[in-house]
Amino acid sequence: MFTGIIECLGTVKKMVRAGKSFSIEIESSFKEEIVTGESIAVNGVCLTVSSFSGSSFTADVTPETVRRSSLGVLRAGSPVNLERALKADGRFGGHIVSGHIDGTGRIAAFAKEENAVNIQFSMEKKLGDYMIEKGSVAVDGISLTVAAVKRLGSTCVVFASVIPHTWSSTVLSKKRCGDIVNIECDIVGKYIRHFAGGEHEC
Repeated sequence: MFTGIIECLGTVKKMVRAGKSFSIEIESSFKEEIVTGESIAVNGVCLTVSSFSGSSFTADVTPETVRRSSLGVLRAGSPVNLERALKADGRFGGHIVSGHIDGTGRIAAFAKEENAVNIQFSMEKKLGDYMIEKGSVAVDGISLTVAAVKRLGSTCVVFASVIPHTWSSTVLSKKRCGDIVNIECDIVGKYIRHFAGGEHEC
């Protein structure tokens, strides 16, 4: 489990593709030693470390993960958000993030407002149905508070206000309008909708 509080930025060193799947090697700046088998969220996607050397680690990406996420558009040199799994005695600073991506959205607009950067994310209605004002959403693994939601037929636009620390410490500052981002809907909302009889389409 993760919290959506990004620990550090990493850099893709190498991707070895094999059909619809691939392995990815990432250079990190984690302070603690990486171990084989541990979970690391890469742009919000939970990956399992298959091997490591120094500060670099390698993980396998399955066809299902490629279909659901934006990892397939990464290239050598791409920056990525990194978060290690939460320790049992760790601080819970964001919200419950599983690392199981529901789908992708796109950055629709940026707007500076004093110390904040207001960002609009567009996504399919099936993802937008889980978005509520002042609720939580993980965007590329970053825990963000939903400031507002605008539903437009088959699409949904989510507004979030990003503080300076999050802006400078994550990949958001390197994004452009139209870029794809990973979306993980709030897991509590998904369970409530499921058990209340609502259709779960994520």
